[in-house]
Amino acid sequence: MKHYVGLDVALKTTQICVMDQEQKIVAEAKIETHPEALSQYLFKLGLNYQRVGLETGNLAQWLYTGMAEAGLPIICVDARKIKSFLKLQKVNKNDRNDARGIAKAMHIGTEHAVHMKTIESQRMRSLLAARKSIQIKMNDLKMFVRGNIRQYGMKMDKVSLSMWEARVRELIAGDNFLCMVVEPILVCIRTMRQQVVVLSKEINQITRGDPTCRLLMTCPGVGPVVSLTFKTSIDIPERFANSQTVGAYLGLTPKQNQSGETDKRGRISRAGDIAMRTALVEAAHSMLSRGRACWLKEWALKIKKRTNLFVAAIALARRLAVILHRMWVDKTEFCWEAAPKRAVAA
Repeated sequence: MKHYVGLDVALKTTQICVMDQEQKIVAEAKIETHPEALSQYLFKLGLNYQRVGLETGNLAQWLYTGMAEAGLPIICVDARKIKSFLKLQKVNKNDRNDARGIAKAMHIGTEHAVHMKTIESQRMRSLLAARKSIQIKMNDLKMFVRGNIRQYGMKMDKVSLSMWEARVRELIAGDNFLCMVVEPILVCIRTMRQQVVVLSKEINQITRGDPTCRLLMTCPGVGPVVSLTFKTSIDIPERFANSQTVGAYLGLTPKQNQSGETDKRGRISRAGDIAMRTALVEAAHSMLSRGRACWLKEWALKIKKRTNLFVAAIALARRLAVILHRMWVDKTEFCWEAAPKRAVAA
């Protein structure tokens, strides 16, 4: 008989529900949240498992990898989708009922299963996220300094990154109190900038030694950060049968609301990987503002001429996603002279 398992994961313990093909509960337990402990419990039952499901979350990657290596048919489902499914059960929300609901979802099918990245991709995403996090905190501190000294009539105006700290010191030089307040923040910003350089060097070193990243960087506007972000976001290019779907996967296609004769299209869906979508839009802006002339830039500039910069950048970002995926699959460098037939249709 086939059996289906639902796991409601918490930090310390995980509620397990095992259900047969007739949706009868065979076993329930609360086990330590560890892939080895969960796998041992399920193997001791000696049942024929068809699907073992858990929700996306902070511990999902760790549990998924460990239980998959143990030989269990583990599946990770979108937490937002499974939440809607659990609401239909019309029972009290608790760990036991959530585990039962996930087990029922596994019995029905795997429509909302999500792709779990490889360990290597997960590590690279941690590196990219660390660099981005420091940059965000550094910008927050800069904005605090700007706003704090502005209330005393000290205006920063436009200044280069290398001269930013010197300019702040110049403005507050005559005020001992402001020097005392701002100095610790300047030290933090300087330290953060140094660590961003360290992480950037690490990213550059990794991309130089990676054939896929070197291939992707032949495309205009694509540097080490964008290439590594794209590689870790897509992870396995073969999971996309058509390169056209990559744009939708990254949330760069318009929303659609169609019903009968009504067919409305809005702004981009913003679904999928935020970091990848942001990186592609930044690459598009870079290409439009200072990139080398090529057929792709000319195509985007025509859109800009009849619309605006924002629309052109989004369109270019979407097309970049399609082209990068096609380059990766075909193992071919970017064609600068003319648009390939496949790129024309993108």
